[in-house]
Amino acid sequence: MNDVDADRGGDVGDPAAAATALESVVDPVVAVADGTITYANPAARDAFDLGEADREAATALGPRWGRLAAAIDETTVGTARRVALAADDLESARVHRGADGATITFGRGDDTDADDAGSPAGTSDRLGKDRALEEAPVGITISDPNMEDNPLVYANEAYEAITGYEYDEIVGRNCRFLQGADSDADAIAEMAAAIDEQRPVTVELKNYRKDGTEFWNEVTIAPVRDEDGRVTNYVGFQNDVTARKEAELALERRTEELEYVLDRVEGLIQDVTAVVAGSTDRSELEAEVCTRIAAEDGYDGAWIGERNPATGTIDGRSSAGTGPGADDIATDADHPAAETLATGDPAVDTVDGTTRAAFPLSYNGIEYGVLTVRTDRDRAVDDREAVILSALARAVASGINARETSRVLATDAVVAVELEVTDRTLAPVALSADTDCRLEYRRSVHRTGDETASLFTATGASADDLLSAAAELADIDCRVVVERDDECLVELAGPTDLVGWLSERGARTRAIESEDGRARVTLEIPQSANVRSIVEAVEDRYDGTDVISFRQRERDGETRAEFAARLEEALTDRQFTALQRAYLGGYFEWPRPTTGEELAQSMGVSRPTFHEHLRTAEAKLCRAFFGDV
Repeated sequence: MNDVDADRGGDVGDPAAAATALESVVDPVVAVADGTITYANPAARDAFDLGEADREAATALGPRWGRLAAAIDETTVGTARRVALAADDLESARVHRGADGATITFGRGDDTDADDAGSPAGTSDRLGKDRALEEAPVGITISDPNMEDNPLVYANEAYEAITGYEYDEIVGRNCRFLQGADSDADAIAEMAAAIDEQRPVTVELKNYRKDGTEFWNEVTIAPVRDEDGRVTNYVGFQNDVTARKEAELALERRTEELEYVLDRVEGLIQDVTAVVAGSTDRSELEAEVCTRIAAEDGYDGAWIGERNPATGTIDGRSSAGTGPGADDIATDADHPAAETLATGDPAVDTVDGTTRAAFPLSYNGIEYGVLTVRTDRDRAVDDREAVILSALARAVASGINARETSRVLATDAVVAVELEVTDRTLAPVALSADTDCRLEYRRSVHRTGDETASLFTATGASADDLLSAAAELADIDCRVVVERDDECLVELAGPTDLVGWLSERGARTRAIESEDGRARVTLEIPQSANVRSIVEAVEDRYDGTDVISFRQRERDGETRAEFAARLEEALTDRQFTALQRAYLGGYFEWPRPTTGEELAQSMGVSRPTFHEHLRTAEAKLCRAFFGDV
């Protein structure tokens, strides 16, 4: 036996003793390389009826080999896996994969010991067994529990490679010499209990190589019994599973971090969404958003600022919590808020343990400012949290846009902006140039769904000319609503519709007049809105846009009460009564709960007379909305 590895002489570390120990293992054990069985212990030879010529794994192991071969291919070198087998006396197997092959240990379904296989087959067979142990792809050790402290009496070359220790540094020592400060105490206790109870065990724990580096070790320990059932040795299998374990731990950390982020921001998102939906004006929305973010355990403060176009600095609008507000950041060009306003992208930095993260408040290309959060926690604002906070900022910007758009309808203090547009992507510009006509905007209408269309009066061109010219334009839908001798009313719709696009950004279109390929566009924007940002958005959308004038003024128009009074004055008593009774009587509902005959009787007039009064009142009502009374 010493001829196998002469420099490992000595009774304690004799490979022959290791082979003898495996010969006594009650479970079938085989070593396989390239589909050939290179070693089989007596239990395996008995279980599979192996002879000297039975070395092809597919033949010797029968139908089990298909599943085992697949498992070997799928198992990473240096790791192990358990494989369930078809129902027979061997229900499962554990595959230990190495670079050049695999060692397979079979488990019996009835937990009974295999019969003793008899004496070794001779010197040649023993040499093969010794060689199989030495060249096994996993670390193999054998200890002697009959000696003090159960020392190792054998270790193969794979074990040396895994641990970095020489053979003489291993034998004679308890296997605990690989343990260190971060070795799992529970795993150690489980191995000790298994040895005390003389049963197999498999654990994973952190061990240390000779050079002090850490590695994750999958350790399987099993008792070896003699013919009388007494434990004579313990055999151990060691696999370096560091790569798999680190991948598992990394996944656990990422999952933990994600859960941390989701747990913290879930309630924040719900509350901010409620603020966006329930606030009545922009200032209230911004103040409540900052207050809610600052109240979150993960953040120390929050503030919202906007660009000052005159000075190029940041003006604060709202803040809450601790730390500097927007006024303190106004002159700090290196602050993430300044970077975000310059680039339109989120920016994060950490200074003296404080993390500052800035997110753009932008909706439909309109800049409403920047949201900045501050935190002193140990965790940085990672990519996942940045994505969530960016979505939060977009929701806030959407809410601000809704408040600004609503204010367009309510405010009287506006900035009237007059622009000249020559870009042919604006449909009236292209049509007036191609048909030599004049187009004048009347009003916008809503089609089915969310699409907005604009009505224009066209003079100087026939309906056919306009339809032909519109057909040559990309993504423009032109419909003739009314055609008269000297003019026609057309409806223009498409993704480039200016009126709907401006309305989404809080601007009202007062007039569009297009002639000779040039359009004059008059807008009304609330004085409190970001007028500069809206105008810049128009300039970006349409090349060659020129600003003609800016004028601050009170909006022309009448109050709702004035409108109602004017309409009532235009109606006769009979017309007003017919309209009122039809409305209150549900005549405009379907199905109608009352008839024109019944309403006529209630007024004491004939049915034709009632319908004449009602039609005249309806016509005056429509003119009040869509024309002059």
